[in-house]
Amino acid sequence: MEGHLHSHEMDRALKARLKLSVALTGVIFIAELVGGYLTNSLALMSDAAHVFMDVFALSLSWFAIYISEMPPTEKRTYGLHRVEVFVSFINSSVLFLLTIFIFYEAYKRLLTPAPVESAGMMIVAVIGLVVNLIVALWLKHYAKSDMNIKSAFMHVVGDAAASVGVIIGAVIIHYTGWFMADPIISVVIGLIIISGAYQIMKDSSHILLEGVPKDIDLNKVVDDIKASKGISSVHNLHIWSICHNVYALSAHLDIVPTERWRMGEIFNEVNERLAGNHHIFYTTLQAECSGCDNSDIFGKIAHKERGHNHRDHLH
Repeated sequence: MEGHLHSHEMDRALKARLKLSVALTGVIFIAELVGGYLTNSLALMSDAAHVFMDVFALSLSWFAIYISEMPPTEKRTYGLHRVEVFVSFINSSVLFLLTIFIFYEAYKRLLTPAPVESAGMMIVAVIGLVVNLIVALWLKHYAKSDMNIKSAFMHVVGDAAASVGVIIGAVIIHYTGWFMADPIISVVIGLIIISGAYQIMKDSSHILLEGVPKDIDLNKVVDDIKASKGISSVHNLHIWSICHNVYALSAHLDIVPTERWRMGEIFNEVNERLAGNHHIFYTTLQAECSGCDNSDIFGKIAHKERGHNHRDHLH
């Protein structure tokens, strides 16, 4: 009971920090966008786009905690966990388009360098760096044990690095008057954005396509299942993600006849091993399957033919 209360208090504290982090980074996003426009700094506006990634990542982390508390419904038996994955995919697609625009503007400025007000550029970038460091320190403790928070934490650290790049550009422009530094830094930040967006799109699409979670070794899962005495083979095995850090598994287990009397015990052993070794807490295990091919570990999914139904099959 104490552990449950402690976990609940940690969730409340984390949600409070995430809300404040979203608010602070949101202010920085607006400040950099306006500051970039007023100082004519493409690098600062590019960093604003990167900060937008932080706002989104932090909001998604908060949203993931919120929706995890919502009960499933008759229409959504998994709840709304997949929403965060879908939104991640859409967000990464938008960021790709935004980065193309940044590259286009940088190309024009490389051909015709535009004057930049370096002092204002540096002030806004320094404020952005300070806020990012504060948010990173807030989340560092939680990032060690929570994949969801770790993702947001890495976004914030990446933006802190981008802010350092903008500050370096402002210093170069201030002391040398070399305005080319601004579009060059904006291209570097654009590459950081597109790299992060690509990874988000790749991970999100993998989940939406029911792929095996990237940190799951399927062969080790099979070995752990077969480690229980009485299981002779595993087939129709499927492992997928409900959302970024919630995994599910279904499988058919062939249990030798002499061990079928302790089927419940075998299932409990397998479930505990899957949870402890692979972070898989949602399992559906079926014993014996007379119509299955034991040599086919994955089990090919057959599409229902048009006009074909179960009654036709029986006749």
